[in-house]
Amino acid sequence: MNLLIKDVTLVPMDGNRDVIENTNIYIQGDRIVHIGDIDENRKVDRVIDGKGKVAMPGLVNAHTHLAMSLLRNYADDLPLQEWLTEKIWPIEAKLTSEDVYWGSLLSMVEMIQSGTTTFCDMYFFMEEVGRGMEEAGIRGVLTRGIIEEKGLEKEKIEYTRKLHEDWNGRANGRIKVMVAPHAPYTCSPSYLKELLDLAVELNSEIHIHLSETKKEVEDSFKEHGKSPIKHVYDLGLFKQPTVAAHCVHVDDEDMNILKGNKVTVVYNPSSNLKLASGFTPVDKMLKKGINVALGTDGPSSNNNLNMFEEIHLASIVNKAVNMEATSVTAKDALKMATINGARGLNWDNEIGSIQVNKKADIILIDMDKPHLYPLHNVISALAYSAQGSDVDTVIIDGNIVMEKREIKTLDVERIKYQVQKATKSLINR
Repeated sequence: MNLLIKDVTLVPMDGNRDVIENTNIYIQGDRIVHIGDIDENRKVDRVIDGKGKVAMPGLVNAHTHLAMSLLRNYADDLPLQEWLTEKIWPIEAKLTSEDVYWGSLLSMVEMIQSGTTTFCDMYFFMEEVGRGMEEAGIRGVLTRGIIEEKGLEKEKIEYTRKLHEDWNGRANGRIKVMVAPHAPYTCSPSYLKELLDLAVELNSEIHIHLSETKKEVEDSFKEHGKSPIKHVYDLGLFKQPTVAAHCVHVDDEDMNILKGNKVTVVYNPSSNLKLASGFTPVDKMLKKGINVALGTDGPSSNNNLNMFEEIHLASIVNKAVNMEATSVTAKDALKMATINGARGLNWDNEIGSIQVNKKADIILIDMDKPHLYPLHNVISALAYSAQGSDVDTVIIDGNIVMEKREIKTLDVERIKYQVQKATKSLINR
């Protein structure tokens, strides 16, 4: 389909102009083909009125666990290790593939409704997540979180190898697969090396949790005599492009390693706050030139998937922690949620900014809301005032996935019904 978004305010996130007023965006198939004045020679099948709206790149949720929507508000107000070992892991052992399918679809609905067009998921039964992605029309990365279990080491490696073979590049390239060791405290050094070998074999990126809690870092020094980041670096893990979730408790040596190996750090402000994990030194990372992306983490430790909330927190929390009002500006926060996330997922040549020849992953924000008046500064309004519910239209891969808040690709009521049913059965089990 040939689409025209007409008379829209554009926030391109392309490194050039911050805001372009009253412009037009032409989409042909899955690509952006023209930005600027009306071109009467271009065939248009559909016109979307952009008046009173801001167009910006679809948001990138660079670290999450989608099917944990089934456990939303199930186990709260607990420290991370207790939350994981006593509450989450025992019930996750009872999950079925159908549970993951419906929980992931629910999360895709929530993400689309709040402007996320791309995600990086780490969970189980990832083929079910892929099935949901094909139906929803969303873009994302499938990563099977691998925790070392005696007797199952090879089986888990084979699962990821087959997942990559079956799903990497599917859905017009909307789906990618990465290798995902859960963390250095759940995988031995020898197993991490095997997973690195798998990533090299598949020419895949790596997705891993690193230095999320103070206890994790202290335990690493006791066991290995070094931080988790230095530990995996010494094992050679960063030879492959790596997406490192959290990186809360890091020192200068850690940050120099991250910078020198072009590791992308995924900052998860809501989850870090809720689990009392601490404060990621985002301002320092950005000043060092580390690529910092944004993620929600799972909807059981957040407890939502609203990236506009993460954008807001990413900026204001760091200002308070650093006692410096210029720390992590509104523009920095928007970059983390768009082009930085795309860069971390090795997709910045296709998404993350609105430019000619890039994929048409675009969201339209309805600015005609009392909390967005008066509009002195568009960038500030998006970072500090906009809500996920202000997202009016979502285009992914050139397809209108949501328009005027109505999702076109999924039966939302059926998904909510099936999730309620699946959750009741899961709790009973």
